[in-house]
Formats: sequence, structure tokens, C-alpha cells
Amino acid sequence: MKFANARRTCQIVALLAAIMIFLPALAAEPKPADKKIASVNGVAITQAELNREMDIQTDRIARQGRQLTDQQKTKLEKDLLENIIEREILYQQSLKSGIQIKDQAVSDQLATIKKRFPDEQKFKDALDKMHLTEDEVKAQIKRGLAIRELIDEQVARKIVISDTETKAYYDAHPQMFKQPEQVKAGHILVKVKPEADDVKKAAARKKIEEVQKKLKAGGDFAVLAKEYSEGPSGAGGGDLGFFGRGQMVKPFEDVAFALKPDQVSDVVETRFGYHIIKVYEIKPAKTLAYADVKDKIGEQLKQAKIEKESGQYIDGLKKDAKIEKTP
Repeated sequence: MKFANARRTCQIVALLAAIMIFLPALAAEPKPADKKIASVNGVAITQAELNREMDIQTDRIARQGRQLTDQQKTKLEKDLLENIIEREILYQQSLKSGIQIKDQAVSDQLATIKKRFPDEQKFKDALDKMHLTEDEVKAQIKRGLAIRELIDEQVARKIVISDTETKAYYDAHPQMFKQPEQVKAGHILVKVKPEADDVKKAAARKKIEEVQKKLKAGGDFAVLAKEYSEGPSGAGGGDLGFFGRGQMVKPFEDVAFALKPDQVSDVVETRFGYHIIKVYEIKPAKTLAYADVKDKIGEQLKQAKIEKESGQYIDGLKKDAKIEKTP
């Protein structure tokens, strides 16, 4: 289920997610020697801080196989500076509101971040690469948690989604709640590449046909899958769980959706090799009942309101703040 984004998606929500989840998005405290490019109520924002976040974003984009034009880089730099300004405004407001973050909460969040690295040394290597110390990371986590608490206190806790709103959304978007036909199936796979020579293909075909004979002789599908299947699902008896159309390669899908429960297919060839498929259960297409999706709709509508109203809250704080940008 997807909901349309508000016209101005709250950048702070995404920013906080980065602070809490993606370690390199943590910026070090500005150094006195850094060139000041802006200030918020007298607190400096430096070129080094902006450069650091630009490096993070451009590196992330490059790893996705994309490259920014000069015009896109200019826009990204402008947007990131605005993000940094908004972050500083929110943090200052959290201090005015008397929000205090306990050390244990910071330690817990740091531990969560560390778990994303293979070991302690890899974590330290990441800090070195970003010119960060662990204390600086803790300081940024504390700031991030304070901002999150502020948004929660001033915006999120005040938003209540009524049953009328969730029902209206359900009634207005019937296509979103249609659940297509699904099958629960398992398979036994003998791998062979499409470009393999005739000898390798013949050997793979012979192996799958031997498995097929065992099945016809009364062999247990799950047991044989564990013994012979070369796919990742083999260890679980070949179980693929439920899937809908478009989730499997077409030759596999066509056969799976043509079978009846407890029926086993003949040998099926795909680009992965040779399969034998067994269907366990079929879920016919249906429309999900309102009672089954009501809570999820409520959560999604609430998040959309949080994003919209957070943006409005930030705009209000910005009007009262003294923001200066160095030409």
C-alpha cells in the first residue's frame, strides 16, 4: 500500500532516519578554523560541515551508478545547507523546551549503529574515514534524539487519526486493497546455466529426472528438496512461501499457477536450471476487509500528517530565528 507524499515532505524525518541508521551521515562538530557559511541565532555552520554531507550524498549516489550534473550538485548543496540550518533550529528549540536525553539512550543507539559493522575495528575505520571520534558520534546521536523527541512532543503526539478518516481513505482507494491470487509452493532445483554445453545440460537433466522418479515412487518432497535442491530454499525443504504473479520467472510462474494444491509438476526449465514444483496452497484474489487494514491505514495517514505538520512547525521556527548566510 502506497500513499502519495505531501507536497513538501518533511526533510527532518529523512534526516533523523539517517542520523539513527546510517553512521556516515553523522557530521562532526564544526572546528573553529572552518569557514563560516551561515549561522543560526549566532551558532556557526561551516563549509567543512556542508562539504562532509555533500561527500556523503554524492558517494551514495555514485554507488547507485548515477552521476550528478553541475546543476544538480548546486541544487543538492543548497538543499543540504537548508537541512543543516533546520537541524540546528530544531536542536536549539529542543534545548529551550528543556528536553534531556539520558546517556543510556545514547549508548543504546550507539550499540545499534555498531551492530551494522562486522566488528569494532571496521566501526573505528569508518570513524577515521569521516574524521570523527566516538565522542563526536555520541554528541550527534544525542542531538538527533533530542530533535526526534521535540518533533514527537510538538507534532506527533497531537495528531489523532479518526475512524472516519481511515474509512474514507479505504472507500476512496479500492484498488489499493485488492490482493491478487497467490500460491504457496516449493521447488527442487538442479542448477545449470543457459550457456552451458549439451553435456552439462544433459547431466543436470538426468539428475532432476532421478529426483522425479523418487517423487513418483512416493518420496517426500521436502526431504528430497533438502537432499537434492541446489537453490537457497533447499535447506528449508524447498519452501518458497506465498508469492503472486510477477515475482517468479515466467516459465516457473506459469506452471505454479496452473497446478492444484498438493500437485507436483513435471520438469520445468528456466534460466536457473531445472525445477520440480509442488503447490501446497492457493489464495484466491480478494479485496482485503476494512477491519484488516484499518490500523495500517491509520499509521500511514498519521505519518503523512506528521510530515506535513512538521514542515509547518519548522517553517514557524525559522520565521522567529535569526538566520544569516555568507554570500
